[in-house]
Amino acid sequence: MPMLDAYIPVDALAPEAEERLLAKLTDVLIINEGADPTNARVRSIAWLFVHRPDAVYVAGERASAPRYRFIASVPEGQYDEDRRAAMVSAITDAVLDAEQGAHERDPSRVWVFTPEVPDGTWGAAGRTFTLADIATFATGDAEQGSRYAEQRLAQRRSAVAV
Repeated sequence: MPMLDAYIPVDALAPEAEERLLAKLTDVLIINEGADPTNARVRSIAWLFVHRPDAVYVAGERASAPRYRFIASVPEGQYDEDRRAAMVSAITDAVLDAEQGAHERDPSRVWVFTPEVPDGTWGAAGRTFTLADIATFATGDAEQGSRYAEQRLAQRRSAVAV
């Protein structure tokens, strides 16, 4: 159940470029959560919310070039160091590509946050879900979903403990 909050300033991108960017970011989100972007069940729970700031200020003054902020939230266990780094890099490159040279290609204008939602606190459809619930939905197999969740959460919690 990946979610992406995309803060894209008004008129920062050409409409067609933005549409292509949002489609690409959906795939990036799914891939870096460890899922198959062609899986229709996974795609159905990959949501992207676009926020439209009228202006962004840097050092108390209106920014001279667009600034972007992305918050890619996934259930606990879905990120590891490699997936997190890949997410940040892929989003940054996709945004700068979408500008089509309208501004200097400066990656410091793109900020990406990659929080994990603690297991069992992801709420949807009037209830909470665990990683096992979500993996079961994505795979259609409760046993496979449970095994996947156990493995990912054990890896994540072990890494955090170190």
